[in-house]
Amino acid sequence: MGFNCGIVGLPNVGKSTIFNALTKAGAESANYPFCTIDPNVGIVPLPDPRLKKIAEKIKPQKLIPTAVEFVDIAGLVKGASKGEGLGNQFLGNIKNTDAIAHIVRCFEDSDVVHVEGEVDPVRDMEVIETELMLADLDTVERRKDKTAKLAKSGDKNAMALMEVLERVHQALSAGQAVRSLGLDEKSLALIRELFLITQKPVLYVANVSEAEAAQPGAHAQKVMAYAEKMGAPSVVLSGAIEAEISNLSDEEQQEFLKDLGLSESGLDRLAHAGYGLLKLLTFFTAGEKEVRAWTVAAGSKAPQAAGVIHSDFERGFIKAETYHCEDLFRLGSELAVKEAGLLRQEGKEYLVKDGDIFHFRFNV
Repeated sequence: MGFNCGIVGLPNVGKSTIFNALTKAGAESANYPFCTIDPNVGIVPLPDPRLKKIAEKIKPQKLIPTAVEFVDIAGLVKGASKGEGLGNQFLGNIKNTDAIAHIVRCFEDSDVVHVEGEVDPVRDMEVIETELMLADLDTVERRKDKTAKLAKSGDKNAMALMEVLERVHQALSAGQAVRSLGLDEKSLALIRELFLITQKPVLYVANVSEAEAAQPGAHAQKVMAYAEKMGAPSVVLSGAIEAEISNLSDEEQQEFLKDLGLSESGLDRLAHAGYGLLKLLTFFTAGEKEVRAWTVAAGSKAPQAAGVIHSDFERGFIKAETYHCEDLFRLGSELAVKEAGLLRQEGKEYLVKDGDIFHFRFNV
């Protein structure tokens, strides 16, 4: 699995429309709040042109891309943290995701009601941010109550946890997301089991009209400015366009996008932004049976990459034979890469690079 991304936003901002287009899962979408009661989950392949280019050289029986899991969570409203609009149930679904894609309505349409009466991207983003922070604040306060007695008794683990909880509580009370605190790994480990929502990385998605897909308008510009202020990435796409092209062939999609002045689809931009947000990279395995893409966190070493394929590969790791896909593209075959001295033997300390092709050697 590449990564798991929860799609959130106010009702009627286009979340389910975008989800349907991205996953072709047929999630219900309708012009009223809370039409998505249960989270819809869709797994879609992550576009990576390198996969096909590797297959052109290796000639495998099949191609297997890495994947992105999208979770479409029903619209949040003001008061969701207190249970408004079944908010607690929806907030619980967000806790299990790796990242959050915050869909923001940037299109005007008199036929699609806005839960707040009019389109105002900044207000809408702040409503969602506030509800997520309030939900986290409630979680932290409950954990503080449980931990306080242990800390007072001199329990060192409880004392360390209380120190982090106090800092997080102070930030949330002041309207700061947990992700903005820059907590170190030790602190993050102490609060990991709380699954705090505002600790998760977020990207903002401006859902624009078809006419503004190639040239974002004023509403989308506000989303982009807000995201920059928050230190988060942003993506501009049109749910209407994504819905139109979701059932077209690859060739037809490219032609359609070209006519609109777009170089890639919304899925491509959203998936790539999510990859960057989570600091992920892609490596490949390639052979006659299959060419396959895999996802691993940046900074991972060769045994960890092997473990993504199978835990036995990591447990019994001996070495990795590796070369970069660009060498394959340039030289034309794995044999040519080997003859050029570019097929290397790497050990347990090798840091995986995006685009590496591996043959793992292991013994269990």
